[in-house]
Amino acid sequence: MEIAFTAVFKKVPSGWIAFVEELPGANTQGGTLSEAREKLREAVELILDANRSLIREQAGEADVIREPLKIQVG
Repeated sequence: MEIAFTAVFKKVPSGWIAFVEELPGANTQGGTLSEAREKLREAVELILDANRSLIREQAGEADVIREPLKIQVG
């Protein structure tokens, strides 16, 4: 599955800060732009995995339906 987000990179004196507009909490920093990009990818993956795990825990044995949701924006 491929999901597209908007990554924002801002130059600061210590390097770069990075965040994803559509995903609160997905932010990081790096000494170089390349490092910030890689760390942001890792942060997004960790957030999505954690959110999936939390929802599955909360749902427990409940009767739930999971299905892909496709949204076209912009």
